[in-house]
Amino acid sequence: MTDIKTEPRLQHLVVGSGETRREIAMLIRPATDRAAGPALMWLGGYRSDMSGTKAEELDRLAARTGRQAIRFDYSGHGASGGDFKLGTISRWLEEAFAVLDEAAPGRVVLVGSSMGGWIALRLAQELQRRGAGAKLEGMVLIAPAPDFTTELVEPNLSADEQRSLEARGYFEEPSQYSPEPNIFTRALIEDGRNNRVLTGIIETGCPIHILQGMVDPDVPYTHALKLIEFLPADDVVLTLIRDGDHRLSRPQDIERMNAAILGISEAR
Repeated sequence: MTDIKTEPRLQHLVVGSGETRREIAMLIRPATDRAAGPALMWLGGYRSDMSGTKAEELDRLAARTGRQAIRFDYSGHGASGGDFKLGTISRWLEEAFAVLDEAAPGRVVLVGSSMGGWIALRLAQELQRRGAGAKLEGMVLIAPAPDFTTELVEPNLSADEQRSLEARGYFEEPSQYSPEPNIFTRALIEDGRNNRVLTGIIETGCPIHILQGMVDPDVPYTHALKLIEFLPADDVVLTLIRDGDHRLSRPQDIERMNAAILGISEAR
């Protein structure tokens, strides 16, 4: 049984100042075994939060193995403050960096789902550029959606959606995961162009395991194949799941995720 004293407590971290100030909610599970391996950091997807199935399972894995686990909600998501419509990749990347600095692990494995895979890749780039902070030991990317605004959203905009972007600064589309529609803003799309990673060699300096469903209606598996082309310098494993959807939250998917995390963690 997990010692209740080690259970993560909801904390809030202030990021930004003035008009950009927002409070980010985070759950940081302390390590109980310093020799257990690197910390695990969860990076959620667009409109997902840290209480989702995969994020909770990652926390349980950390508890079983004595590791630190880091979870948080982007601004405008879950328990965090801030207006969702102000969200951009740059803004959410800044928050991820702030949470990582606050948790201060010596070593970390990033686990990014959907948009979180994009954030993970950008975080890896920024960690290398900064040359300080946590040592990146590996990444597990689940249905990763790097550059989704330019690769998957913009090319498929309808005439009505384009008009809405121009007139209102955003457009809405029905979500199969929530009664609330998905909202895509002009700011998100324009900022996405400044954070593209599928433009040249991505050097993360760590092994990567990608889990991708082949019946994913949101991020086609061909997108994962394209991502691999930009990772020639890294040790990359791609697991294609023939009947897997976008969420990859079934028991057998969770087993694959956990196995990938442990495999990456123990290989270094």
